[in-house]
Amino acid sequence: MPKDRHERLLAMRAERRLLSDADVAAAADEVDHSSLVPLLQEFVHLGRGRPRKLSLRTLLIGLHLCTQFNGGRIILERVTDILLFGISPQAREHLGVPSYPDHDQGFEAGYAVVRRLFHAMRKAMDPSPLPANKRLSRAEATELRAAADPEALALREHRLALFTEFVLDASVRPLKDLIAELSESSLGVDATPIRAFSRGRKTSGPELATDPDAGWYVREGDHRDPDTAPVAEAMRPPNKRRKSGPTETKGKRTPLKKKAKYLFGYDAALAVTRDARYDQVLLDDNTPNPNILPALVLGISLDKPGHRPAYNGLKVLRRLGERGYKPGFLAGDLAYNNSDPGDWQLPVRALGYRPVYDYRVDQLGKQAETHGAVMVEGTWYCPSMPQTLIDATKDLYAERIDRETWTCLITARKPYRLMPKENEDPEGHQRVMCPAEAGKVQCPTKSRSMGRGIQLPLVDPEPNPAGPLKVCRQRSVTLAPAEGAKHWQSLEYGTDEWQKVYFRLRNSVEGYNGYAKNPLAEAIEASGTRRIRGIAAQTVLLAFQLAHANRRKIAKWLETLALGGERPRRRTHHRRRTKPLGSWTPTGYLSPAG
Repeated sequence: MPKDRHERLLAMRAERRLLSDADVAAAADEVDHSSLVPLLQEFVHLGRGRPRKLSLRTLLIGLHLCTQFNGGRIILERVTDILLFGISPQAREHLGVPSYPDHDQGFEAGYAVVRRLFHAMRKAMDPSPLPANKRLSRAEATELRAAADPEALALREHRLALFTEFVLDASVRPLKDLIAELSESSLGVDATPIRAFSRGRKTSGPELATDPDAGWYVREGDHRDPDTAPVAEAMRPPNKRRKSGPTETKGKRTPLKKKAKYLFGYDAALAVTRDARYDQVLLDDNTPNPNILPALVLGISLDKPGHRPAYNGLKVLRRLGERGYKPGFLAGDLAYNNSDPGDWQLPVRALGYRPVYDYRVDQLGKQAETHGAVMVEGTWYCPSMPQTLIDATKDLYAERIDRETWTCLITARKPYRLMPKENEDPEGHQRVMCPAEAGKVQCPTKSRSMGRGIQLPLVDPEPNPAGPLKVCRQRSVTLAPAEGAKHWQSLEYGTDEWQKVYFRLRNSVEGYNGYAKNPLAEAIEASGTRRIRGIAAQTVLLAFQLAHANRRKIAKWLETLALGGERPRRRTHHRRRTKPLGSWTPTGYLSPAG
C-alpha cells in the first residue's frame, strides 16, 4: 500500500467521536439517583483472586450511555468501545476505567472485562436453573430443574424484579412528582411478544433451544404453542369471514392450514400507567394537554408465551404500591380475567385496584347468582330484571338486535343494579340493597316502593313457592368478594364510563407496544436488539430499552407542549378524525344518525 494512502486511512480511523463530559456526568447522575449500585453490591460477589478492573457503577454508566446513543439498545461491544475509547481521558480516570491500547488485542482485553462483569451481575439475578448458549437434552433439563433450590431461584427472581424497577423508576423520575399528584395510577396490563436471540426447536423434540427459557408464540388464542396446549376456540368471537369447513379448489377438498407458529421468544408483561379520567388528549390548537401525562411503563415481567399471565401481571402490581403508586382502574385482555379468581381477580382487588374487563362470547349475559341476585357482565342486578336486558349483548353478537338497540338496553339496565349501602370492609365484604329499597324501581314485594311515579320501572317478580328471594325480602344483603369474583368488575359493562376507562387503558398499553417496537427506535420485538440469551439477560436488556422509550416519550411530550403562550418547539400531533367513545359497541361502532 502506498505510504500516503496508508497515512490517509490511518488518519480517518483516528477520527473517533468522543462523548462529552457533560453526557458522561448526566449518565453518572442517573445511575447514582437510581440506587442500583448499592442494590447490586449486595448480591454481586466479586469472589476471590485479583480485584475487578471495572466497578459495577462504571458498568451501569456504560450501559446507560449505550442506550442513550444507540437507540435504546445495549450491545456489550458498544459498551466496551464507549468506556475504553469513547470518552475523554479525564472521564475515564474519574470512572476508574483502566487504560488499554487502541488496537484489536487491547479491545479484546477490555471487552473480556466488561463481559465478565455483566455476566456476574446477570448470574446473580438469573431465576432459571438452565444454562443458556447450549442445547440441552430434555433429560438434562429435567435433572437440572429437579436439583435446583426453589428458594434460591425465588431470591434471584426477586433481585431481577428489583433491578428492573430501579431502571424504570429512574426513567420516569422527571415526572414522578406529577404522577404522585394524581389521585390514582390507572394501569393497562398486557403481554406483548418479543423475539429471543435463538433459533427455536420443536416443542416435542429431543433437545431445547440455546435460550431454554423462551418458547413459541402463536398469534391466536392464549398464545401458547399448539404442540403443548390446544388453542381454545372460545377465546375469540367466531370469524364470520372464515368458513367452518374445508375449502373447495377446482373440485378438490383442501384441508385448512394448521395454525402457524409466529415467533420464538418471550411474553413481556407490561404495566402502562395512564390517567383515565380525561377524554380530550389534544387541545383546540392540536397541542398535547399538559394536564394529561404521557403513557409510561412502570413494570415488566418476562415468561414463556401464554404461561402464567396472572402470576406475571400480579408480580408487577404487588410492587407498585411499595414504590409509591396509588392503585386505580386496571384493564387487561382476556388472558387475565380468564384466570383463576384466586390467582388474579381477588388479589388484584385486595391490592386496591378496580378492574374493568371485556368478556368472551360464551361469558356474556348471566354469569353468577347469590342471595337471588344475578350477575350480568360483571355487575349485580335485581333477579327480576327483564330477560331482554340480561341477553342484550348476546343478542347483539347473534345479530338479533342492532347496535342502537343494544345501547338503549345497556342504559335501561341501570335502575336494576344493586346499590351499595356501605363501603367495602377491609376484607372486601359489602352491604348492598335491592333497587326497590334504594328507590330506583317499583316492586310489589316491597309495597313501600310502589306509587313513586311512572318514571320508575315496575318490577314483575316471578312467583316462588318458597317465598321471596333473600335479596327481595331483606332490606340489604352482604356480598362476599368470592361471589362472582371471576367476572366482577367495578364499572357497568358497556356504559359510557366503562368505554372511556377500558379503552383508554387498553389503547394506551397497545399504543406503547407499537411505540417501543418502532424499528427506527428501540425495536423491542426484534431479536437483534438483545443479543444475550437467557431470561435474566433478556429482562435486563429489555428494561433498559423500555427505560429509553420512557425518556424518549417524556422528551417528545415536553417538546410538543405549548407553554407560557409560546408555540411548541416541535411539530405536534395532527388531530385524527375518530368516532366518540359513546358510539362503541362490542361488534363495532354505531352508524351515524340521519
